[in-house]
Amino acid sequence: MNEFVFQVSDSIDHIIRSIPLFKVEFALSFGFLSSIVCTLIFDKYWKHSSFFVTILSIICAFLILMTQHDQSNFGFYNMLIVDKTSFFARAFISIGLLISAIFLQQHFANKEFKKRKGDLYSILLAAGIGLNLFSMTTHWLMAFIAIEMVSICSYIMVGYFSENKKQAEAAMKYALFGSACSAVMLYGLSLIYGFTGDLNFASPKHIQGLIAAPEVMVSIAILFVFTGIGFKLSFVPFHLWAPDVYEGAPTPVTAFLSTVPKIAAIVLLSRLASAWISTPFYFSELTFMFISFVSIVTMLAGNLIALRQTDIKRMMAYSSIGHTGFLMMAIIAYSNGQQNILFFYVLVYTLMNFASFAFIDVLEQKLGSTQLSSYTGLGKKMPIIFTCFSIIGISLIGLPPTAGFIGKLFVFSSIFEIYQYGGDQIFLWLLIVGALTSVISLFYYFKIPLFAFLRNNKEENIENINPALSPMLVIGVILTILVVLIGIFPSGVFGVISN
Repeated sequence: MNEFVFQVSDSIDHIIRSIPLFKVEFALSFGFLSSIVCTLIFDKYWKHSSFFVTILSIICAFLILMTQHDQSNFGFYNMLIVDKTSFFARAFISIGLLISAIFLQQHFANKEFKKRKGDLYSILLAAGIGLNLFSMTTHWLMAFIAIEMVSICSYIMVGYFSENKKQAEAAMKYALFGSACSAVMLYGLSLIYGFTGDLNFASPKHIQGLIAAPEVMVSIAILFVFTGIGFKLSFVPFHLWAPDVYEGAPTPVTAFLSTVPKIAAIVLLSRLASAWISTPFYFSELTFMFISFVSIVTMLAGNLIALRQTDIKRMMAYSSIGHTGFLMMAIIAYSNGQQNILFFYVLVYTLMNFASFAFIDVLEQKLGSTQLSSYTGLGKKMPIIFTCFSIIGISLIGLPPTAGFIGKLFVFSSIFEIYQYGGDQIFLWLLIVGALTSVISLFYYFKIPLFAFLRNNKEENIENINPALSPMLVIGVILTILVVLIGIFPSGVFGVISN
């Protein structure tokens, strides 16, 4: 009895000591509850109260996060990790949440719905809590809980304001596909726990258990687990949901789904690759090969299919799939000790993606369409939007003098160093396909300035389009300027990331 009391007391003491590591998530949790209260009560008197509380809680969480810059600690029985990787991941997630909240507020500002708009802000904050946990763990149980938390919030965000059959269908596809992937992942985790008796994939006990288990069963379990991670990253063959969902969801939700969850998923996969790569576990020898093969297939599929798209949101969906392949190249750099390259490219990808969807949203509000053909001849009517949009396209391709060029240059350089050191042909193919798909992306990103500046619109209603300034346009222009400045002066950002 005394021994049991001692264990309980020791557990409570450990949990209390771990609470300071959870301060950022507490701030988001408080914002989540406050947003619900504001939606139910105060939005009747001031319709922006829930939005204001959401913005304030994200900013507070970010400021608290800054106090953890130099920390390196474990908490809650090693289920949560505060280190450099989780710090930068949560910083980028906070930036994404802040921009997403503004996107949502602006997109739905002039639309009337029977449902409460404030509910979306609380859902966004709940997703932010899950994303933070996702990026702070090496424990499979915590990772699964975080994935489900983010997934459920994402399902709601996609389907909450369904205005037509197409949007409702997209939400249903997303929920069904996500539920199936989660079930498969959970089954894989149950097998892994049965083999190891430990769910911390970085612990020696876990790895020893995998080594002792039959290779065929371990391979099946690992593939099942990668199903859940692949769903969040939307790499091939788990990308099938992305085009329909991205096209059918409201544009701010699409911007969120294509950017922020990928940050956390990439970090988790990076931690997994780093934990396994230098161990005697047989899959450690195949980790780089597996990531490289998936990266090659994902880049080819995403970029080749994007060539045929006529809807800008659907095109950006396949572009996002292609960039997932490139982000997986950065995982190899991370596992090789070059963590800063992954952080830099994730930051650049976040800025580029949000900027592109900011312009898409502005144009959708003005034109009532996301078809590329609807941009015909509008370059002279709206020069700021289409000039900045073209610059973002140049950065997504990876051409100078943009941040996208610097990010891809860092990744290519890292992969080339690994190829020179080891001589594995898979890395050479990775470089070739990465360069080839960057060239392919030129052809579909070029459609934006092609329709806007090089084709004439003979319709009379083009004169009635009002190119007035809007907050979304301002955000898009600011992000474009940042992309150019980081491309010209990358050392400043890289210096901050390196410290």
